[in-house]
Amino acid sequence: MTFPFAEYERRMLELRQRIEQRCLDAVVLTDPENIMYLTDYQTTGYSFFQALVVPLDQEPFMITRSLEASNVYARTWVEITRPYPDTGDAIQMLVDALREFGLSEKRIGYERNSYFFPAYQQDFIHTTLKKAKLLDCFGIVEQGRVRKSAVEIELMHRAAAATEAGMKAGLEASVAGVSENDIGAAVSAAMFRAGGEPPAVMPYITSGPRTMIGHATWEGRMVQPGEHVFLEVGGCYRRYHTAMMRTVVLGKLSSSMYEAQEKMKNALNTLHESIQPGMTVSDADNMIRNIITDNTVGAQLITRSGYSIGIAFPPSWDEGYIISLKQGESRILEPGMTFHIIPWMWGIDGDKTCGISDTIYITEDGCKSFFTLDRDFVVKPEQGKKAPSKPAGIDPPERSKANTATSSKPETKSPK
Repeated sequence: MTFPFAEYERRMLELRQRIEQRCLDAVVLTDPENIMYLTDYQTTGYSFFQALVVPLDQEPFMITRSLEASNVYARTWVEITRPYPDTGDAIQMLVDALREFGLSEKRIGYERNSYFFPAYQQDFIHTTLKKAKLLDCFGIVEQGRVRKSAVEIELMHRAAAATEAGMKAGLEASVAGVSENDIGAAVSAAMFRAGGEPPAVMPYITSGPRTMIGHATWEGRMVQPGEHVFLEVGGCYRRYHTAMMRTVVLGKLSSSMYEAQEKMKNALNTLHESIQPGMTVSDADNMIRNIITDNTVGAQLITRSGYSIGIAFPPSWDEGYIISLKQGESRILEPGMTFHIIPWMWGIDGDKTCGISDTIYITEDGCKSFFTLDRDFVVKPEQGKKAPSKPAGIDPPERSKANTATSSKPETKSPK
């Protein structure tokens, strides 16, 4: 398994303490991240119903599609499983198992807000187990997930190595005349060669005007001289993620782009100097937001300024539903929490989005970054004709001295 068995024993013990605090007899967990957190179970087949049932004082058991039962045996410490065939009824199997283990008339918690336990399935449980008391326990596992243990932090460093390798390759590949697909291919290959595994989201790669489109990624567009490239890379190892934003400028670094670069660096530097346990999430957000908002280039921070990150399956690499850095959030920062901090700037000069971000973990007296990569924009003076608009049949040009990165300072004197 990913961690020593003692790590899973601790997680299960703490979960059972919360089950008892909520006066429940068992919980039915369907979120794939929560199931993995407790057992190490994972599969890409989580679109089929699966559940981990954790009784307060009995052995846990799993309900899975028959094909996926092999993952229970091969990956986890769980010894009891009740698989259902493709021709069977998954929810009926869950009901039968609850009856089998004497839970059908007990107080049962379930994740009412889970993506993977839709309302029509919940309705079946309610109408079938009429003697049970069914209660929403959404978040009961996440209370443990939000603070990472030392072994989790150590493993996230492995994910960070893949993130950095992918980003370095993307920065190198970002030149005029290549397609966004070429850059995406370079990022992905480097991540995987560095030991990374398939992430919950493939990298975000956009160039020029397409950087203004939220959550867009490569679609074959050719990068033009004088444009910029926005990259956001999330590396993965054993389903744990770290993420990073960086920006490449192909041509002269304008005073607007220089101001944006310095604002984002200042936000990250200030956070590293000031953040500490006991600070509220809202205070951390305000610290970042005030720096980014005070700009003269027309840019905005239109989202939260960060979010919890760790275990993830598609469709997203973030744990922002557990905790996000945003206005009015009164949660307290604690050692072991991990965040992707995103002081990115949308709408520079009205038509450009740029980003410099960091993944951090809260320590006993501050925070530390998972990364070592320089935060400055990578500036590459580009020469040559405009690249064709369609990528078919075009190979990336060989790198020349004109393509090497230069200092990320503006061509024109920046305003003081």
